[in-house]
Amino acid sequence: MNGWRSMQDNYFDLLIRNNNFVLNSGNEPELCKNSISIGQDVAHAIIESGLAYLLLAERSPTLRADIFTQIILLVEGDVRIIPGTVYIKEENSRRFLLTADTYDYGALKRTVDYEKQD
Repeated sequence: MNGWRSMQDNYFDLLIRNNNFVLNSGNEPELCKNSISIGQDVAHAIIESGLAYLLLAERSPTLRADIFTQIILLVEGDVRIIPGTVYIKEENSRRFLLTADTYDYGALKRTVDYEKQD
């Protein structure tokens, strides 16, 4: 069981891709659950905190590292995330990959795009 407490479906959300709801063939929103839902919550918390947008204008490697540290601390504040397991890899100047371990659902991978949308 890999040390996880349970595999029940405890977290549900509407599935979002490219800032839009994903619709099924009946034009109804699709649901996501558990680690996908947690990943969406984490990504939205990062965007809503404003920390990701600070990265757009910041070019100093030292100050960017500070912002990434603040993001890691924000994510580790989520009670579903195991502290000390959050890592960020910058994929390009407008997107990073966040990985973390959850208590109940194992590994979590989520890309966060922080370019402002029109």
